[in-house]
Amino acid sequence: MKRSGAGIGRLSLVLAASALSAAIAFGQAAPQQQAPQPGQTPGQQQPNSANPNAPLTLDTLAPPVNAEEEAALKNFHDVTPQDADKKDQAAEEFVQKYPLSRHLPEVYNWMVRSAYTRGQIDKMEATADKELAIYPNDPQTLALVGTTLPRAMNASTPEPQKRLAKAEEYCQKALDILPTLPKPEGLTDENFQQVKGETSSMAYSGLGLVAFRRGKYADAISNLEKAVKADPQHSDPVDYYVLGIADEKTSHFDDAVAAFNKCAEIPGKMQTPCTQGADEAKKMGATQLSAPK
Repeated sequence: MKRSGAGIGRLSLVLAASALSAAIAFGQAAPQQQAPQPGQTPGQQQPNSANPNAPLTLDTLAPPVNAEEEAALKNFHDVTPQDADKKDQAAEEFVQKYPLSRHLPEVYNWMVRSAYTRGQIDKMEATADKELAIYPNDPQTLALVGTTLPRAMNASTPEPQKRLAKAEEYCQKALDILPTLPKPEGLTDENFQQVKGETSSMAYSGLGLVAFRRGKYADAISNLEKAVKADPQHSDPVDYYVLGIADEKTSHFDDAVAAFNKCAEIPGKMQTPCTQGADEAKKMGATQLSAPK
């Protein structure tokens, strides 16, 4: 059977749960309002004149808080995710006008997820690098980038091992952060646990796909099984599809059939290859010796 390429997937998860990343990054008190500096237009921000090359971090972001900035942020908030073009425009305008805003991680987080849903993987990664340079402990962005990079690879991907290493690092860091992540205000316990589970699922998926790309099928199985268990409403056919192939590679044919059948139950373009995968795994199980679990 010819294997079709593993698609990106996870669109519904990516557009959901923005409250997690938005809230956990901004627990600090707002800086005091400052008067515009000489030559500075009210409502705009200037780089740190004392050290213009200083890296941006949550500690160094201390812009003037003013009505214009708050209005721009409100404009960004008021646009619903369903109006993605308009929200993207509001985000782009905000980061251009307020390059030192303490709200940058929140706005970048949206831009990362929006680029992902549009299939703009290079833009997603570049924007994520900007966000993570300021706020390196955003588990959602870490998990999203970590699970996307190994999915988007192909034969022409430059420095594939370097990209796999980056994906692995991001996914593992997301998993390390999640257990001690404080619950943001305004998020119910149920929603918080749901978002943590979905983010954990993405991170384990990324680790599983990295292992699969490296030919480490036992590690791929372990992580992909954790991915599908971490999210009770898991509906990513790619995880089940790759899990089925990894089970075949390790001669776990019954498990492969189960994984392919799970994949085939999810509506979409993966149903046909997954149905074919289940049929093939059944035939292999009937003619080859299965390995012990």
